[in-house]
Amino acid sequence: MTVPFVEITLTEGRSEEQLRTLISKVTHAVVDSVDTPLESVRVVLREVPTTHFAAGDVTIHERRAQRHTAQSS
Repeated sequence: MTVPFVEITLTEGRSEEQLRTLISKVTHAVVDSVDTPLESVRVVLREVPTTHFAAGDVTIHERRAQRHTAQSS
């Protein structure tokens, strides 16, 4: 039997309830998609600070600060 392993990286800031919901929905999506037993699915959430997650050489923290500055103007 194969053991599906799902790893999700997201920025910090979500509640425990939101993270638990994510785990549950991803687990059930894997079960439904690849017809595997629920207990064989592994899900790992990795939360990183917004200063450690970037796209296009701009961190999420910087992008949010830029938006905030633009909205304040």
